[in-house]
Amino acid sequence: MNWIAVAVGGALGAMARYAISTWIFQVSSHKFPYATLTVNVLGSFVMGILFVVIIERSALPVEMRSLWMIGFLGAFTTFSTFSLDALGLWQNGHLFMALLYVLATVVLCLLAISSSIWLTRLL
Repeated sequence: MNWIAVAVGGALGAMARYAISTWIFQVSSHKFPYATLTVNVLGSFVMGILFVVIIERSALPVEMRSLWMIGFLGAFTTFSTFSLDALGLWQNGHLFMALLYVLATVVLCLLAISSSIWLTRLL
């Protein structure tokens, strides 16, 4: 059953990532990877909430971990795309933007997950 939950979650996460990335790509500059940054920060924030709700509080069945934390968020966020975007910026001579992107991704994702854990624990 966990395999099915991961597969369903993965399909939903991939579709959500595609929808958000498509929308952000249409409304933003194409020079900076805003779409990847956004899904990674959102994914980190949601991961913090799910960690508290599923793991710490057991407010949802543990089986939901496979669906949401492994399947959905595993497909929604992706380190490989982040790496490719950063490398592309670097290789195209945008070293400052590449460094800014790497720093922004790491810092914002850590802030997102820590703040969502803190906020969810308050509720």
